[in-house]
Amino acid sequence: MSITLTEAAARHMVNHLQRNSQAIGVRLGVKPTGCSGLSYQLEYVDAQQDDDLIFEQHGVKVLVRPDALPFLDGTELDFVREGLNESFKFNNPNERDRCGCGESFRV
Repeated sequence: MSITLTEAAARHMVNHLQRNSQAIGVRLGVKPTGCSGLSYQLEYVDAQQDDDLIFEQHGVKVLVRPDALPFLDGTELDFVREGLNESFKFNNPNERDRCGCGESFRV
């Protein structure tokens, strides 16, 4: 079981974590929504829950709830710049389909 970060994603997260002195890491999860069923959730967190799974790379802790891991296992989180746009990109081997607008996915 794994969640990985590219160096670009970690650098971006570290910059934001340093601005919020209470944040201990980033929570990666999924929620039901959109055309295809699930969307990614990414938020900075101030506290760890007892059953959180923790994946740490490049000095960043990524916390995942146990019920989300089956949808996220093997995901690589990247941070990309395309022209004037920049965003996190989720390279998830479990995705079977993605909606046309890019907001949701199905496993």
